[in-house]
Amino acid sequence: MSAIINLRKMQLNQTGMIRSVRATGELGRRIRDMGLVPNTEVRVVGRAPLKDPVALRIMDFTITLRNNEADHISVEIQED
Repeated sequence: MSAIINLRKMQLNQTGMIRSVRATGELGRRIRDMGLVPNTEVRVVGRAPLKDPVALRIMDFTITLRNNEADHISVEIQED
């Protein structure tokens, strides 16, 4: 069974598949330019002490996003 959640709600070391990016304008372009596009696997590899920003592993590189940016990304999580 799978669930679709916001990227912000993913737990440390959790992996999921990006299903949609709802950001528009400059923010949407920047998010997509970083490789955060639908049907791409993403894994949370770290969080700052105050939970913002979040470090993500995607296509063999690590990027960081602020939580308000992560809210625009829906991820499908595979649950056992």
